[in-house]
Amino acid sequence: MRSALNSLTVVVPAWLLAHSSAEWLERYGRRRDDSRLPAGQEERRGYARQVGNDSYALLAAVTAAEAPAWLREVPAVETLRRVWLQQFYVETSQVRWRTEAEGIPPSALFISSPYDIEARYAKKHTTTWVGYKVHLTEACEDDAPHLITHVETSPALMADGDATPQIHEALRSKDLLPSQHLTDTGYLDAELLVDSQQEYGVDLLGPTRPDYRWQARAGDGLAASDFQVDWEAQRVTCPEGRLSIGWSEAVDRGHNDVIKVKFSMRDCRTCPSREKCTQGKRRTVTLRPREQSEALQAARAREETEEFRQSYAKRAGIEGTIAHGVRTCGLRRSRYVGEARRICSTSRPGLPSTSYGSATGLWKSPASRRELPPLQG
Repeated sequence: MRSALNSLTVVVPAWLLAHSSAEWLERYGRRRDDSRLPAGQEERRGYARQVGNDSYALLAAVTAAEAPAWLREVPAVETLRRVWLQQFYVETSQVRWRTEAEGIPPSALFISSPYDIEARYAKKHTTTWVGYKVHLTEACEDDAPHLITHVETSPALMADGDATPQIHEALRSKDLLPSQHLTDTGYLDAELLVDSQQEYGVDLLGPTRPDYRWQARAGDGLAASDFQVDWEAQRVTCPEGRLSIGWSEAVDRGHNDVIKVKFSMRDCRTCPSREKCTQGKRRTVTLRPREQSEALQAARAREETEEFRQSYAKRAGIEGTIAHGVRTCGLRRSRYVGEARRICSTSRPGLPSTSYGSATGLWKSPASRRELPPLQG
């Protein structure tokens, strides 16, 4: 509302004076934040309803037949209209606050700032922000300077793993692809382990996600890794020696290709290890495609080695790079508005100050093809 009033003050001051309330100057003259909002929940709800009524009155005046038609095309007015629709609705001639029951847009469509309508609300652990994410890639050899080789800025809602191939593609375009990339867990999964090696010749090195199923968490349960897989015969043998009876390809909730393996209910019903294996009528094991499954198992085995611990220890330095960017370069305050400027800014060398989010992933890699220091990010 305040943004729309400021824009209309510039383009049609006389019209706005005739169609506004004197109370609006007090209500919207200063920018509101949590420190200036009413303290109580009920008072805040009342203030929200008041803003809804005021903005509804302004939009009615803008869309009236006697109003200049071009007022509806003022960007701040259009943003006000979209935000009003996502926050309010009219019922029995009353403006009401919209809740989830009335259909609030998902975060991917939800406008959180009138000054950048493409910035999105995001949360990672206990950190929340409105804007974007930044991903840094840095060289980390012990005997060479640590150089930032690429900066990738992505929408706040994009999963870290979705940025991994984009970063590799950008590094390839600059002839800076590493042979090994140190990543945190968010940038690595079974599919990325395979694709990064096949498409870019990059070995992703980082901790994989553990098996969260109860059999694996129980410690003495029969996890999927305890089953022997015969990929050629498309059969799986359980720890008690029973063979599977079903093998079918499917897509899971995360849109990943998987293989569903089923065992006989008759075998599972009389199995002495049933309590450690399944809580249903029979055991079902979910596998990734062969290349992904084998790559994931190899990565998990590598995590247990001393060589992995020594190599991965180098990634710790990237946190210092992020902290330096935040403290000295304004890394968490965007200098640009909109996706187009965000994408443009990522092509510039050096440490950026163009993202509005939290830099949460970095890699290390040993040797670039230009014989520059290895990459870390």
